[in-house]
Amino acid sequence: MNKALFLDRDGVINVEKDYLYKIEEFEFIEGIFDLCRYYKQKGHLIVVVTNQSGIARGYYSEDDFSRLSEWMVDEFKEQGIDIAGVYYCPHHPDISGACSCRKPEPGMLLDAAEMLDIDLKGSVMVGDKERDIEAAVRAGVSRCYLYSHVTELPETKATAVISQLKEAAC
Repeated sequence: MNKALFLDRDGVINVEKDYLYKIEEFEFIEGIFDLCRYYKQKGHLIVVVTNQSGIARGYYSEDDFSRLSEWMVDEFKEQGIDIAGVYYCPHHPDISGACSCRKPEPGMLLDAAEMLDIDLKGSVMVGDKERDIEAAVRAGVSRCYLYSHVTELPETKATAVISQLKEAAC
């Protein structure tokens, strides 16, 4: 079985911007490529799991999301990093109803585990919201890092709260 580094997209891979879908507005967060290289060297697959309610809200289409994702994956490739999969939830409970894939539900992680033969217990999650951590914990991921610049956070289920991505490289 494979181990994986699961990454939320907005706020972990790229600077969070409301309903980002344009390539020209995408900014990588400092340290993301180094973090991925570290886990790649340890034999982990790199997997993106991202809520994209902007699709349900009609702010952008699944084609818009796919174009941006393909560009992002190519940018990682140029850095010597293969993205094993980009899993996304296009839903919003107030618009499209409840689903099993929108974090904090674990559906995207469970789907990735099944499709990519991932050992969830041996895997790692880096997210910037508690719902990312909750989804990973519910899926059985053993190490979860909450990436945040807030000094006083409410209680978290994360293994650790980090303020720089390199802190998740251990």
